[in-house]
Amino acid sequence: MSQRRRQDQELQLVSEDCNTKRKRGEDKDIMGEVTKTHEAIQSLDKSISTLQMELAAKRSTLELLRSSGSPVTSETSQPRKKAFVVIGVNTAFSSRKRRDSVRETWMPQGEKLQQLEEQKGIVIRFTIGHSATSNSILDKAIDSEDAQHHDFLRLDHVEGYHELSAKTKIFFSTAVGIWDADFYVKVDDDVHVNLGMLATTLARHKSKPRTYIGCMKSGPVLADKNVKYHEPEYWKFGEEGNKYFRHATGQIYAISKDLATYISINQPILHKYANEDVSLGSWFIGLEVHHIDERNMCCGTPPDCEWKGQAGNVCVASFDWSCSGICKSVERIKDVHARCGEGDSAVWSALI
Repeated sequence: MSQRRRQDQELQLVSEDCNTKRKRGEDKDIMGEVTKTHEAIQSLDKSISTLQMELAAKRSTLELLRSSGSPVTSETSQPRKKAFVVIGVNTAFSSRKRRDSVRETWMPQGEKLQQLEEQKGIVIRFTIGHSATSNSILDKAIDSEDAQHHDFLRLDHVEGYHELSAKTKIFFSTAVGIWDADFYVKVDDDVHVNLGMLATTLARHKSKPRTYIGCMKSGPVLADKNVKYHEPEYWKFGEEGNKYFRHATGQIYAISKDLATYISINQPILHKYANEDVSLGSWFIGLEVHHIDERNMCCGTPPDCEWKGQAGNVCVASFDWSCSGICKSVERIKDVHARCGEGDSAVWSALI
């Protein structure tokens, strides 16, 4: 009798153990489903958030055009074109020779420019606004040049050296409205660029959100109104002798899609300081932004960039700090390209 009772107890224990294991398995399955559902919801939230940002950016671009009285062209009203990077080459009415020197060196022309967009997703445009007088001789000269080369992005902006901060905002807002790119780059027309190395460098940071890439610096806030880079709002930066917050130097920098979209949406209320690169850096203060200090984006002209290239460290961009660009760039950029260029085939083989 006692043996029978013991067997019954053992059977009961085995049964309870099986039930417990089954329950644990069921609980594990339920938790797995809950986790999958939670991940799916997060993914949908992210997709919705991205679409909302893109819609807001498109509206911002259209409102910018309508408020200025500019026509809404087919380019701005059509669905955005996919791209890897949009490169805006900042230029002025008086810089025809600089533009031609860029076209003759690092910027492809004609069919090659179109193929670069279609095959590699690399868009390059000279960015320029308009003169204070509607349809002036200056504007007509750009119309003629664009008809010849098809490499301009016309901005709803009155050109002027002291309006670079405004031009930067309008460039990003306009570019975001036309192209859905991973990155947006601003570069001056007196800087030498190796497109393949630029694309490779940007691709390394593609998975990071809110990236701000360039040669980070922190120069002094200049209160003296007689100096070139005088800051009228110097008092906002604390005591005399203070330095600016860290920001990318203005000769060339890149920002990711979400930061360009942020500028596009908020451009009416983003404050403009005297210096364009300071303005851009200020717009990201208070945001969760990855500041990436890429020193190969600010190499010196030969022999500096030449030595680095020979050592296997090809530069993204080269210029002279003393001139805030290549000194006498029209005369010298061909030599810089010959000695520091990566070769015409590099951009086509770049892994993006």
